[in-house]
Amino acid sequence: MSLGKYLALDKLSNLFNIIKQNGGIRASLYKLYRQDELKDGVLVGEDKFGNKYYENPRYFYGRNRWVEYSDKYNMDYDGSQVPAEWFGWLHYKTDLPPHMDPSRPKYKWMVEFTENMSGTTGQYTPYSTTRPKVEPWIPKRNSNV
Repeated sequence: MSLGKYLALDKLSNLFNIIKQNGGIRASLYKLYRQDELKDGVLVGEDKFGNKYYENPRYFYGRNRWVEYSDKYNMDYDGSQVPAEWFGWLHYKTDLPPHMDPSRPKYKWMVEFTENMSGTTGQYTPYSTTRPKVEPWIPKRNSNV
């Protein structure tokens, strides 16, 4: 065993490489704040929303592909903002990223991707003409007060 490995200098070298790849100390701290972890990897692609997809085979299988959400989402990002073709790549349904897969179908009738808006002001709320079954109790106002 070498002295460098014994003193964990290889881990220190990996840390400096990760900080360098993430754009320096300030950018690394910002990314750590947003994502709770720092990783180094190869940029595989980017979708039209600005999300970036990375891969690093040194990490465990299942943790070696990840997405870094666009800065326009700030801290309000979730899994529904990943388009279906990239979702398939992230979850190992295919080894080819969407821009390299020639067999990926694209038909006129296929709907464009939209994120899930549930829980936000943009959520779908159905219009109803029926009276509610339960009506709220509203106490009468006391005119003596």
